[in-house]
Amino acid sequence: MSYAKQFTALDDLLSSSHALWQVKAFEAEALPWQDEFPRLADLLWQLDDEELDSLDSDSIALHGRLAPALEADLAAKGTIWPLSLLKTLAAGLAHSELAHADFAEQSVDEACAGLSESELGHFSAHIKGRKWQQILAFAARVTPGDDEILEWCAGKGHLGRLLAKGQSRTVVSLEWQQGLCEAGSQFAHQWQLPQRFVCGDALSESAQQLLKREQQAVALHACGELHLSLLRGAAKARTRALAVAPCCYHLISDSHYQPLSVLAQASELSLSKHDLQLPLQRSVIANAKARALRLKEVAWRLGFDSLQRDVTGSSHYLPIPAVKQSQLSGSFREFCAWAAEQKQVKLPKQWDDQGYLAKGFERQRLTRRIDLAAHLFREALELWLLLDRVCFLQEQSYEVSLGAFCDLEVTPRNGLILARLPSCSLPE
Repeated sequence: MSYAKQFTALDDLLSSSHALWQVKAFEAEALPWQDEFPRLADLLWQLDDEELDSLDSDSIALHGRLAPALEADLAAKGTIWPLSLLKTLAAGLAHSELAHADFAEQSVDEACAGLSESELGHFSAHIKGRKWQQILAFAARVTPGDDEILEWCAGKGHLGRLLAKGQSRTVVSLEWQQGLCEAGSQFAHQWQLPQRFVCGDALSESAQQLLKREQQAVALHACGELHLSLLRGAAKARTRALAVAPCCYHLISDSHYQPLSVLAQASELSLSKHDLQLPLQRSVIANAKARALRLKEVAWRLGFDSLQRDVTGSSHYLPIPAVKQSQLSGSFREFCAWAAEQKQVKLPKQWDDQGYLAKGFERQRLTRRIDLAAHLFREALELWLLLDRVCFLQEQSYEVSLGAFCDLEVTPRNGLILARLPSCSLPE
């Protein structure tokens, strides 16, 4: 199936199911779609609270638990959705039939062939284990060649220095933080690497001027607008090759997502920054204490929100600033006094703290179930976003491949777009 057809199938699925995933759980006081999907609603309330996090962290288990009720609701309405598509996506991009990688792949050993074991130790020093695994896996997917490499949003240039040493290539590393540029430059000088740093904003015109035809641009987890800027600029400059692993889709300049491809521009979907956070939502709380604190904080936030709604007459959720862990060791009444002060809400002298605390925990249980249903679609939305980028590059005459550069356990943002211009498409 072509990428365009894959995108169309996903677009149909997401458009017809948007009531389940295009929601703001903190705004709701009931399951917003319960009349349309009553069997799914009943199942969610039958789930034990202790089961929710384990389901949320395992997309395959989540699909297996919720899909039968969803299928029954759809059958009752005479509607057919390609739920098998969700099941396939739940396994992750690496195993999805909808994404594949056609470009030649090196092994990690081949990617590091220019470094001894001792040198690798120096190159990986002070880099957290999973981040170093990501760098190694990504570097193995960068096609060797003679072209200059442009490392977009480079940080200290860890990826660039590995490519400079392992592939003996000139690397230009773009990074906006002066301190990171200085640290990266110092390392490159110490190791006599053909790597230079440019301190600048990836969204600026000067950054766009770094993009050239005879070049391979790489970006490992450049956030939102930053990697979109790279794709647009590279297409305009006719940059020969690209290797891009997107991240943080919600970090965009506009209030809503501006699609790249003609296909996505024709979609009925309108994606807010809140919608774009869906692919990033996965329960990763490591221990019972941290999980309990998180649930307590959510309940207290929602308890205060119920209080402020009654006091102000508002029907909308009122967000409050970040909460320190120490604030959760006090009383709920003290917490509400602090939150009210932060948001200039005048509380009455007498109010039922235990009643509003109970409302908070009740709404916490509700929001967890709303989110769990929405999370059925997080992989589908992420692939929709990746395919928008893929289709855009194809529309610009690039040969494109989409796949996973590492396992989900290394990073859930493991999607990799590889693109190259065929020789006949390069300008004279």
